[in-house]
Amino acid sequence: MEWHVTDAQSLQIIDREIGAHTFSPSEYEIVRRVIYATADFDYKNLIRFSDSALQAGAAALAARSTIVVDVPMVQVGITPTTQSTFANPVYCSLDALTRPQREKARAAWGIETLARRYPEAIFVVGQAQTALTTLVELIETEEIKPALVIGTPAGFVGVDAALERLTNSLIPHIRIEGRKGNSVVAAAIVNGLVDLAWQAYGKEASNVL
Repeated sequence: MEWHVTDAQSLQIIDREIGAHTFSPSEYEIVRRVIYATADFDYKNLIRFSDSALQAGAAALAARSTIVVDVPMVQVGITPTTQSTFANPVYCSLDALTRPQREKARAAWGIETLARRYPEAIFVVGQAQTALTTLVELIETEEIKPALVIGTPAGFVGVDAALERLTNSLIPHIRIEGRKGNSVVAAAIVNGLVDLAWQAYGKEASNVL
């Protein structure tokens, strides 16, 4: 991300208001990106990182792993950053060609189709709780093994259970606890992670591009 003076001033305000915390430097960079994107300091207490989530995600980005997202808003929000760095392909579940089905929502069928096609991709579920549930089911049956899952869907029915199952899956992940989440949060997490990965692997990747 290209930062301007006002961005820096905003981040200084965030740093001052957050104060002391227990996040690692890399985790904190993700947290402050989410707060910057949402102006909501509650996320300081809602974001959870599994062990090695950032390392696994950064390595997958540097390896140009495919990114699968649930809705166009996430795709639009992350594509400029990914294309100016590692150029990872980004696919949206709603664009996947699937047969009309009544048992699952369109996003869920689309994520299943793309997951079977890219079983080791980075998966980003920012809005569709049904897509997250489907993804977790595929993980539990060992049909897929994602490099990283980012789960931030808002929801009232089943979202807590899906997030708990994701936590128990041992797959590297970043999630939002509770009901508060959305596509903006998901995009902010991805963009922050891409920037961190570019700092770590960018020089090497530039020599290959």
